[in-house]
Amino acid sequence: GALQSMGENPIFAALNFTNMKIIEKDKNKDEIIRLLKATEREYIEDVIDELCENGFFEAPASTKFHLNVEGGLAQHSLNVCRMGQMLRRQLVEMNPELTDVLPEDSVLIATLLHDVCKSDIYKKCLKKRKNSFGQWEDVEGYEVDYKDFPLGHGEKSVIMILRMGFNLTDEEIMAIRWHMNAWDLPFQSADAKANLNAARDKYPLCALIQLADGFASALIEETLKH
Repeated sequence: GALQSMGENPIFAALNFTNMKIIEKDKNKDEIIRLLKATEREYIEDVIDELCENGFFEAPASTKFHLNVEGGLAQHSLNVCRMGQMLRRQLVEMNPELTDVLPEDSVLIATLLHDVCKSDIYKKCLKKRKNSFGQWEDVEGYEVDYKDFPLGHGEKSVIMILRMGFNLTDEEIMAIRWHMNAWDLPFQSADAKANLNAARDKYPLCALIQLADGFASALIEETLKH
């Protein structure tokens, strides 16, 4: 394909785009580990060990918005990875100068690890929900508990990854920190707004990860009721 002809890693290009809504926990875990190892980055094995230990592969992606079931976070991370790789592929085909500006390993790292901050905030609980007969019943769900490491969202992911001993590039730090775009912006802070704009202007990877995350969560994924 076009990626391989440009010397791209065929391991990255072999992403499966047909399973973006059906959660298969073991397969998703294996795929994420395979992709992370394929970057061949130093200390990536330590990152994988930490993901396994801190509940990343069991966590939901949200409490009630998208992929709000066990394993949803890994599914979402893979979906963002798929979207990121697809966007990169199209951009590079349209403008080959972006090949080195958007390194494949950085797209993999930033998409797969952008939401590691969620791995410790969701706790299982029972919730009330009306059934088809209009009667209230108990159903399993999740609630949010931030007290383990209350440090925000994008910035928390960056710090967690760095504490795993992994060396993120400046571009990867900016992309993960600002992947929520203005949704994670303290609107009273002129400095935060200026930093977001400066990061996006300087690092194209920021815009790519923002788009991939938004497309996956808003257009592909859904709230799961079972």
